[in-house]
Parts: sequence; C-alpha cells; structure tokens
Amino acid sequence: MTDAITVRRAQRSDLPALGRLGALLMATHEGFDPLRFLAAGPEAPEDYARFLGDELEHGSVAVFVAERVGEVAEQAGELVGYVYAGVEGKSWKELRDTAGFIHDVAIVESARRQGLGERLIEVAAAWLAEQGVARVLLWTAERNAVAQGLFAKLGFRRTMIEMTREVPARRDPA
Repeated sequence: MTDAITVRRAQRSDLPALGRLGALLMATHEGFDPLRFLAAGPEAPEDYARFLGDELEHGSVAVFVAERVGEVAEQAGELVGYVYAGVEGKSWKELRDTAGFIHDVAIVESARRQGLGERLIEVAAAWLAEQGVARVLLWTAERNAVAQGLFAKLGFRRTMIEMTREVPARRDPA
C-alpha cells in the first residue's frame, strides 16, 4: 500500500497544523505583494490558528483538511492542505447576492501537483451547494498564475479585479 491523502472536516485538534498552513499561505501572498498582504511573522501560526478556531464556531463556515494516511508512519496523520469556505449574505457593497466563498486553499509543496487542490475546492463547493448557495466565489492573488489556472479549469470565471494603491505618507508642514 502507498501513502494516500484523505479529505475530512477539520477538528479543533487540527488547529496547530492549520495555523502553520495558514502562515504558509500568508508567506506565499506576502511574496506576491508585500505591501498588500500581511507579513507572516513569528506569531502567524498561532494567530491564524486562533482565527480559524473562532471561524469553526460559525455554522456558516467549514474547514476541510487533507490528511496523509498510509504505511509511512512518520507521515501518517500529517495535514498537507486545507480549504476554508463560508456562506456570506447579500452584499450591497459588493453588489452580489448571498454566495459561497472559498477563502483559503493551501497545500504544502510536497503534496502539490497531485490533484489535491481540485479535491479540496470541490469538497468545499459541494458543502456550499448543500448550504443552498447559487454560486461560489473566490479571490486569487494577481501573481498566482498556477492557482488561477486551476480555478479556471474548475469553471471559475473572472468577475472583479482588485486594485491597490498605497497612501502617501503625510508630511508635517514645516
């Protein structure tokens, strides 16, 4: 038997590993644009675990984890990815009706390019469909071409473009 990966609903005991995966996601995004995205400092794993732990308390949110199972004992039980999704109500600000959102998808390097991203997204999308939403949205970093290719393959289309501008520092009049 070879190692395999199973996808299951996250449990509170997964939070430390989810925090590390969230910090990985933060560092990846920071690499794309350090002015736009939060820095993954030393507290990021604990802070992100706390954030996801709070989110798990909401019935309108689900986190699914990808867990390694198989014969290699030192790797069995290792979380190699996750997806975080939720239902969000109508937004006049975003000019959209109630929708499902896939907020995060993160996979460790050693588990990439094996179809795991697709599995995680489809599990989240199925859960969102069970919640009765008519559509699923997600955001992706402008520079994350690999993720954008995956999302397009899964039927997502571009609908909005976020643009960011830094505010110039104020100068005190002399």
